[in-house]
Amino acid sequence: MSEYRRRSASAVLAAILVLIAVVGIYKWAASQRTEKNVDIIVTVKAKSSAIDFWKVLITGVEDAANEFGATVSVIGPPAETQIDVQMKQLEQAIREKPDAIVMAATDYNRLVPVAQRIVKAGIKLITVDSSINSDDALSFIATDNRAAGQKAGEEMAKLLPESDSSKIAIMSYVFGTSSQMEREQGVREWLRSNSRIEVANTFYSEGQLDKAYELTKELLQADSSIKGIVGLNEPSTVGAGKAIQDLGLSGKVKLVGFDSSVDEVKLLEGGVLHATVVQKPYNMGYLSVKTAIEAVRGQKVPKLIDTESVIINKDNMYTEQNQKLLFPFVGE
Repeated sequence: MSEYRRRSASAVLAAILVLIAVVGIYKWAASQRTEKNVDIIVTVKAKSSAIDFWKVLITGVEDAANEFGATVSVIGPPAETQIDVQMKQLEQAIREKPDAIVMAATDYNRLVPVAQRIVKAGIKLITVDSSINSDDALSFIATDNRAAGQKAGEEMAKLLPESDSSKIAIMSYVFGTSSQMEREQGVREWLRSNSRIEVANTFYSEGQLDKAYELTKELLQADSSIKGIVGLNEPSTVGAGKAIQDLGLSGKVKLVGFDSSVDEVKLLEGGVLHATVVQKPYNMGYLSVKTAIEAVRGQKVPKLIDTESVIINKDNMYTEQNQKLLFPFVGE
């Protein structure tokens, strides 16, 4: 082979190698753009609260962030009633320009303008636990709260005597949140068709155990005809349970609640709490981050993801599956 041909062949080979390298680099860069680290801000209703529900949800958020390689910040007001604080925190979150915001809304209506500003800023919006009165969120991950309320109503109906008429009250938490409204709606819907059960007033504990305790104590002391109470979240249930216990009315006033905590398990074992509707907050947190990442990466996400709920009572609380729900792992 002549010197000219050898040089030509070497030049062609070098060009091919350069082309392969360029294509490889291009593909790698494209891959990095597609799978870039996703920045997410998650706002819960009460970050510094002692409520186990939010602790478990945040654990799900953190596990999903670690698994899928996302950078996640968790914010939230000290208490669920501090709607203005959550709104200000979200305004700051918009200025930080994350790829996505996951929001557990403290109010069904008042968070709508903020949600609209999130979307207008080009930030993907996912709602979790409690929705808002708009269609701005790409996906909503939560318990079917209306169905969960119906389960609580059905369980209460089973506990009350069939021969006598009975009156019950509802101990709710923060007025105006979607989960609260839907749970109450479900309870009332189930019991409305039962003429022997009168659903009296709804009381609002503002998500505070002490307030639920005082409201329940005052109610039962003022109206001896109350035969049952439905608590719509953990503090409302525990507060009502402790009041029933302190008044010596355990077993006489039936209590059906929501969520799980060490206090609720004790009330269940002691016969004060007769049943509780247990949600799956870990799944909510995990799926909200997973869904946010998918949305940022251009994938189509479900508009609604139902994480389901389960009725747990003294008869079934010791099954392996229900023990996992009653005692979920919470990272320190």
